[in-house]
Amino acid sequence: MTDDLLKQITFIKEVDKLKYILRKTKLFNSNRNENDAEHSWHLSLMALVLAGHANQPVDLLKVIKMLLIHDIVEIDAGDTFIYDTQKSHDNTAEEREAANRIFGLLPADQASELIAVWEEFEAGQTHEAKFARAMDRLEPLLQNTSNNGGTWAEFDVRYDTVYAKKKVIQNGSDTIWQYAEQLLNENVEKGILKK
Repeated sequence: MTDDLLKQITFIKEVDKLKYILRKTKLFNSNRNENDAEHSWHLSLMALVLAGHANQPVDLLKVIKMLLIHDIVEIDAGDTFIYDTQKSHDNTAEEREAANRIFGLLPADQASELIAVWEEFEAGQTHEAKFARAMDRLEPLLQNTSNNGGTWAEFDVRYDTVYAKKKVIQNGSDTIWQYAEQLLNENVEKGILKK
């Protein structure tokens, strides 16, 4: 056995903890909270299926890497609810420390690569990051719609706040944003999302 293999196995065991990090959003048509591992898998599959709607051609493998690892830092830092009014959802020192610790379990070359992919997602500037972030904002919109408002209703989140957070979708896909905007408007019309 090589030292690299042992480091990789250690990392694989550590990231199993992602299955225990619960998000505020619930599964489609369900009252069970989604965990971060389910979220990451679902986003990756969404990207695979919806990549043809990206505003620009994207390296799909890189997008999937971003989506599979973007929340790994929450093993240490916890999940910050996107509509939290007390704590910023932006990249924090806690998340940076978590990234260094968790990805640092890997051999140096893999650790560097995954930290760079994570940083690229967080910065949201490349075509891949913009599309990956679009997927990350679309899934909870679909979930909340399926659950008659879900976290919007539970935490009294208003249309303007939801709209501002979801508008990021447009950076990755105009087509998907048009669909998302239509869903938001339908939720308002049904009284699910309050203006």
